Amino acid sequence: MQSGLVYIIQSLVDLYLIAVALRIGMQWVRADFRNPIVQFVLNITNPLVLPVRRFVPALGRLDSATLLVYFLLQWAATGLLTQITCVQTPDVLTVMLLALIRSLRLLLNVYFFVVFGYVLLSWVAQGSHNPSIAMLWNLLRGLAQPVLEPIQKIIPPIAGLDLSPIFLLLGLGAITRMLLGPAQQFAGSYICPLAGIL
Repeated sequence: MQSGLVYIIQSLVDLYLIAVALRIGMQWVRADFRNPIVQFVLNITNPLVLPVRRFVPALGRLDSATLLVYFLLQWAATGLLTQITCVQTPDVLTVMLLALIRSLRLLLNVYFFVVFGYVLLSWVAQGSHNPSIAMLWNLLRGLAQPVLEPIQKIIPPIAGLDLSPIFLLLGLGAITRMLLGPAQQFAGSYICPLAGIL
């Protein structure tokens, strides 16, 4: 019963946080806001982001209001999950650190799937006349390209084959795994099942 409740809470919160993370990325790369996918993400995140934006100004290209909403939601969700799953309730600072780890892991996972989707669609979208695929392709390309460009400068295409996505995916996967160590340490101190927190 408890594991089912944890799964439902994690899934619902993570779905919304994925939308907020996508909004952060789309605003960073200045995605085309006429794209229906971008409009959908904006519409479902506006109720929380717009009120915060009145008090929290943007820092250059970084939408700090959206970033603050993302972290506060993650902190609240982590606090709720630790209350449900941990034998001993962690202190506020530990919950904040776990929330930071969860936030980074989710952002890295979102970018992993963005780049993976970009690679898959690059094989399909080139010759496709389907407008939905074209919209998704343009969005994923806009999100992935700024991250891939520094790697492409170091590792140029070999025989016309761009290997930069492979190295980026490996790097994202490695960093995500590295975050498990500190999370296990924090969770172990309070006898929390890691699956219930991350």
